[in-house]
Amino acid sequence: MNALSRRKFLTASAAVALSGGLRPPLANSAEGKPDTAKLVTGNTAFGCELYGQLKGEAGNLFLSPFSISTALGMAAAGAKGKTFDEMEKVLHLPKDAPAAFGAVLKSINDAGADPKKRGYTLSTANALWAQHGYPWRAEYKNLVATDYGAGLFDVDYLADAEAARTKINKWVEAETRDKIKDLLPKGTVTVDTRLVLTNAIYFKGDWETQFKKDQTKPAPFLLANGTKAEAPLMFRGGAFSYAETDGYQVLDLPYVGKRLSMTVILPRKPDGLPAVEKALTGDKLGTALKELHYEKDVRVHLPKFKVTKTFALNEPLKALGMKAAFDGADFSGMATAEPLSISSVLHKAFVDVNEEGTEAAAATGVVVGTTSVQVPRPPKEFRADRPFLYLIRDHSTGSVLFMGRLSEPAK
Repeated sequence: MNALSRRKFLTASAAVALSGGLRPPLANSAEGKPDTAKLVTGNTAFGCELYGQLKGEAGNLFLSPFSISTALGMAAAGAKGKTFDEMEKVLHLPKDAPAAFGAVLKSINDAGADPKKRGYTLSTANALWAQHGYPWRAEYKNLVATDYGAGLFDVDYLADAEAARTKINKWVEAETRDKIKDLLPKGTVTVDTRLVLTNAIYFKGDWETQFKKDQTKPAPFLLANGTKAEAPLMFRGGAFSYAETDGYQVLDLPYVGKRLSMTVILPRKPDGLPAVEKALTGDKLGTALKELHYEKDVRVHLPKFKVTKTFALNEPLKALGMKAAFDGADFSGMATAEPLSISSVLHKAFVDVNEEGTEAAAATGVVVGTTSVQVPRPPKEFRADRPFLYLIRDHSTGSVLFMGRLSEPAK
């Protein structure tokens, strides 16, 4: 497995499976320097729009927009016609998406190449699990291997679909340090499957300044319905990147090395999160992040929490406008045989936030088959004792690697 297939930090994996399809046009790598800024902006916009489709689910949410974008980006590279047009629009892909993804993936994996030196673990890995003996286009396999750094694996869905599913799930487990298990449930990989595309991302990092465990105390967490739940609230005071508006506060908590951070968007009111979620777009998120500034005295109260979420993304993606990929698709850029279409897009993510830092992982599977001197001011109080939105960001590439909300800390 090449260097792009291994790294740490919480791992997210994405898998896309195809089953049969016509011949879509293959996206080519751009010559010269790829437009990574446009790709990252598009990934953020897609992540916010997908979050908008998922926010109606009850309870906590957590996902990796980056993992999902990467897995679907590999699938889009083999799409043509209306299938490609819809995927390009929904995913906000630049014209040189494969090369841009390659540059971003290399930057992320290089950042986590030496955990002992960097102080954190960060990795993302891609893989293409193709039916053995199928007439795959060599140019497509070369593109995903070169630009996406994808490992290429032959499996035999026709002879033993269950063995192939088990093998893919084991790969995801390994790439996410055993945090993501059973990404592909029974029944999602069948004799009709021809290809599964997977992405995994993993992160583990300590806070630049850790919370002291003896400062963590049980405290009320104000739920949106007006009731209270007890949560272990960590505490630390000090200087932070901070911003505030009438509706919410924003706090950036850096990890060791400061390349990555967790950004918490805290509504002023216990029932204020739905309004923040409703207004969430890539542009508005970017504007909020630009307002972050140095604040030398902030008292931070943040709950410890763990969240694991599983999503079937077929319907949310269709609602965003990506319909042809699932019905009457043209993935002829992948293979020269029968028509292929996406049968399942599955995503699973995990996060653990505590006094030392954060561990997060996610996996996505796409299954394809037939079918100056200042006057002293009082300290800012940032008390996250009510539902809030949070992101894990890579400042070097600008990528939002993970995003979620905490509405029930005990869950």
